[in-house]
Amino acid sequence: MTSPLEQKKIKIAGPSVVTANRTWDGIVVYRTAAKSWSADLSEAAIVRNSDEAKTLLAESVADDVGAVGAYIAPVQVGADGKIEPGNLREQIRRTGVTIGQSAQA
Repeated sequence: MTSPLEQKKIKIAGPSVVTANRTWDGIVVYRTAAKSWSADLSEAAIVRNSDEAKTLLAESVADDVGAVGAYIAPVQVGADGKIEPGNLREQIRRTGVTIGQSAQA
């Protein structure tokens, strides 16, 4: 039987990372080149083609003890090498809730 990762066609259009949520506290984490998880986006392994993305995602999904819900997310890499989220969803995940504290009460 073929795994869901092998069936899924992954297309990326530019630099991307694998992101997930850490299992014990839910914080957003990124897969590193050292095959660990970091809450610091600057430590994320960057992939630039579908084959690299599939490999990194498969390794990340297999590590379901450290993080869950792994997927590929776009990033932007500045001329200075600084990595920033590549879309609004990832900007929101990185910074947290989008409503004021008074609205939660």
